[in-house]
Amino acid sequence: MQLWLQTWQEVETYLERSTGIILPIGSTEQHGPTGLIGTDAICAQEIARAAGDIAGALVTPTISVGIAGHHMGFAGTMSHKPRTLITIIEEQIETLASHGFREFFLLNGHGGNIATIQASFSQIHANRAERGAPEIATRSFSWWECDEVQKLWREFYGDAEGLHATASEVSVTQYLFPDHIKTATLDPDIAPTAHFHGPADFRRRFPDGRVGSNPGLSTMEHGEQLFHAASKGMAAHFLSVFA
Repeated sequence: MQLWLQTWQEVETYLERSTGIILPIGSTEQHGPTGLIGTDAICAQEIARAAGDIAGALVTPTISVGIAGHHMGFAGTMSHKPRTLITIIEEQIETLASHGFREFFLLNGHGGNIATIQASFSQIHANRAERGAPEIATRSFSWWECDEVQKLWREFYGDAEGLHATASEVSVTQYLFPDHIKTATLDPDIAPTAHFHGPADFRRRFPDGRVGSNPGLSTMEHGEQLFHAASKGMAAHFLSVFA
């Protein structure tokens, strides 16, 4: 159930039976020659929407720009500073808490957000305790952490899954947006993996934007299976935490 498709009366009715809500969060950043710039936000948004329908939970609009400074060497990438994203998360949670929401589940689509999400939770709880505000619960989970999702990508791609512009996330976007499937020659098939320091160093080490991945293996059919596995897994996790 999407928050922005409800009326305020419907939200009040929802709050009579549940005070939990799902907040999708992703990123707007390069994803190699075949990955959409919106991949992380798209995956978070659509998996959250489906998970919300399964769990009977409200889902907020997506926080679509995250922590992507290391990708700024590639055109189209957008990024927030960590302190900015902490403020965005805190203000969104606090406004919802003012209406009576008490359990907040951030469904994450970008690994670079994880540390900042946890920092935001620490700040939120500290600030609420300091002013004596009602207790709330916060949790975050990334869609690819679901057991069934990990089982599928290992079966489909093995070591070619990679760390960025992964075969699994590109497959999910191919399933969701079949009219926007991109093709390119990938050389080498599996991109290198290495430590990096900042956006310029990232661009030097990974000139086409991929890290350890071969999204040339991605397919719509894989994406459909991964999407449904992630949606079911996220719904189950939400219910297990906040039911």
